[in-house]
Amino acid sequence: MNKITVPFIKKAKGKKIITALTAYDYLFARIIDQAGIDIILVGDSAGTTVQGLSSTIPVKMEEMLYHTEIVHRGVKQALVVSDMPFLSYQASIENAVENAGLFLKKGAEAVKLEGGVAVADIVKRLVSMGIPVMGHIGLTPQSLNIMGGYRIQGKTKKKAESLINDAKALEDAGVFSIVLEGMPEEVAKEITEEVSIPTIGIGAGRYCDGQVLVITDILGMDPDFTPRFVKKYKDLYKEIKDAVETFKNDVEERRFPAEENVFHIKER
Repeated sequence: MNKITVPFIKKAKGKKIITALTAYDYLFARIIDQAGIDIILVGDSAGTTVQGLSSTIPVKMEEMLYHTEIVHRGVKQALVVSDMPFLSYQASIENAVENAGLFLKKGAEAVKLEGGVAVADIVKRLVSMGIPVMGHIGLTPQSLNIMGGYRIQGKTKKKAESLINDAKALEDAGVFSIVLEGMPEEVAKEITEEVSIPTIGIGAGRYCDGQVLVITDILGMDPDFTPRFVKKYKDLYKEIKDAVETFKNDVEERRFPAEENVFHIKER
């Protein structure tokens, strides 16, 4: 399999369904990469999945750079895209360029920004500086305080039109793809038809050019998180818990270590 590149993803529209998953460390990145996933997103969802935070807003630049660096080490084929965390690009265009450049230095091949018309100028400058950008509109977690929580966006005609305008503004600014999150299927379908770049859905229905999910969600590692848009392909929470409990019992009952797990002095 050839290395996935930004031009490859951009040209995939209408030719290939794009697959994407998040990763936050070397081991998961290596597994996802070897499974043939097209895009590995180093998501600021690390805040909720790894750090135990209630939102992505507190996630820091240095934390995202760390996750990017260790994910990059496990990837040979997939395109590595890193989320720019809250306040790493909103303060100024100059601040955005500097921080985006740091992600590329750590191994990211593109960055992802949340927002539409409001960030179009930032996107345009980043792209002009040779930094590929993935857009993200709809339910944008960094704006949850304005949205009043994790709520589906674009449910009225006016709000749907606003999302379409956001998508077109991002396309004009030079993004190579757009994540559509948490919106009615019909709206995502219209956006996908209106823009010439790939759309990647998460909770946006069946008609996007690709799909992305959080790796811990598809593996069922949090039994308390069961949103409608997620499909759990495994119940690793139970499997991991069972393994840990079995280890505990084996140690307490002196079944582990066994003969095959110990070392002996060699006879002279």
